Amino acid sequence: MIIGILALQGAVSEHQIALEKLAVASKLVLKTTDLQGLDGLIIPGGESTAIKKLMVRENLLEPLKQMVAQGFPVFGTCAGLVLLSQTDSLNGLNGEVVRNGFGRQKDSFEESLTVTGFDTPFMGIFIRAPYLSSVEDGVQVLAKTDDNRIVAASKQNVLVTAFHPELTADTRFHELFIHDFVGQK
Repeated sequence: MIIGILALQGAVSEHQIALEKLAVASKLVLKTTDLQGLDGLIIPGGESTAIKKLMVRENLLEPLKQMVAQGFPVFGTCAGLVLLSQTDSLNGLNGEVVRNGFGRQKDSFEESLTVTGFDTPFMGIFIRAPYLSSVEDGVQVLAKTDDNRIVAASKQNVLVTAFHPELTADTRFHELFIHDFVGQK
């Protein structure tokens, strides 16, 4: 099994470390030829506008959009959630995204989250995080903040979090992606 990590900008090495802990091989994706031979893809946190511009420049946007539409497993964290939720980006999850929904960098925080399918809470790290204000039919809400904002969701082949699971020692979201999304491919 090989999981690609979109390596144009953002928290790339942290996802590599999480996958290493799970004994899963990773491959950095910088150009279209890097998409060959992958079993799944992680789109890391970072700055969604910069990542999208780089995807366009490297001719990755359209191939990735097609892969998502065809059922390829993708896990987006923070900026990845934004890109997967926007119809003019990767259009993988039907929902209304609020970019930087919790405020600026100085407003970053951690919150213990109840996650569907997890036996114990998950500590979410929110850094200039987005959230989903609503989702359409077919999208499963996996976690909400205490003030009821949607911060983790899935739809068929797509898993998204508004927070950064790669910045914790807790690999449960990566395990969920590997077992329930990539494993079903």
